[in-house]
Amino acid sequence: MIKKLLLLLTFTAVSLFAMNFQTASKDELMSIKGIGEKRATAIIKYRKSHKLKSATDLKAIPGIGDEIADNARKGLKNADRKVSKAKKTSTRTKKTTSKAKSLKEEASTKAKATKSKAKETKAKTTKKAKKSAGDKTKRAESKTKKKKSLKKSKAKKEKKKKKN
Repeated sequence: MIKKLLLLLTFTAVSLFAMNFQTASKDELMSIKGIGEKRATAIIKYRKSHKLKSATDLKAIPGIGDEIADNARKGLKNADRKVSKAKKTSTRTKKTTSKAKSLKEEASTKAKATKSKAKETKAKTTKKAKKSAGDKTKRAESKTKKKKSLKKSKAKKEKKKKKN
């Protein structure tokens, strides 16, 4: 019973929104989603020599296919399409914005990594330089110590020789 009621309501709604394509003005035809000025003109020319009883009869007109005929049958208007285009545009903008953000974040991360590598390299280089300088200093000190110890040992040997 409910199914029959729904079916009856559907047919009633379709018949309320149905357009008489045989008498519709150019502006009324252009209000259908997918029909612009050229297709509306083509429909008007076609109906002068043919009778249009339903939206499926529109398929016989060149340039009008299944999709446009379905739009006419369902009563879809061009205003509906403009809203969906706006939604698509905002979605594209959001996607583009999110891509730009992710690319910016990626670039920032790479820049930070490069900076930290540069700091590490500088620290390593400084450490090496200090170590190298320290090694040179130690070597110089050890040479000086050796020279002093050699001088002392020579001086001791000379003293022993003089005593003997």
